[in-house]
Amino acid sequence: MSCNTVLLLRMIQTTISLDQLPNLKPAKISGFCMAQERLIEKLREIGFAEGDEVEILHRGLLGGSPISVRLDRCIIALRKSEAAQIQVICLS
Repeated sequence: MSCNTVLLLRMIQTTISLDQLPNLKPAKISGFCMAQERLIEKLREIGFAEGDEVEILHRGLLGGSPISVRLDRCIIALRKSEAAQIQVICLS
């Protein structure tokens, strides 16, 4: 693989939902799924916004819920279904 190909692959940013993000991998919030407007409003009220950096710290044993998320300097527990509404871009 050439150096140009490697650089191009690094430039491509893939958006995934927060519940799919691997543990301890930093990501930036790129947006929200618009399936449940009230839930999106709630997430915004507790501090989730486009451009914020997030990281999953831990997942519950049964079904992966709740998910412990670091948002800036706060740690917030989310249901897996709530985390699925947050779209992120991996930073590394």
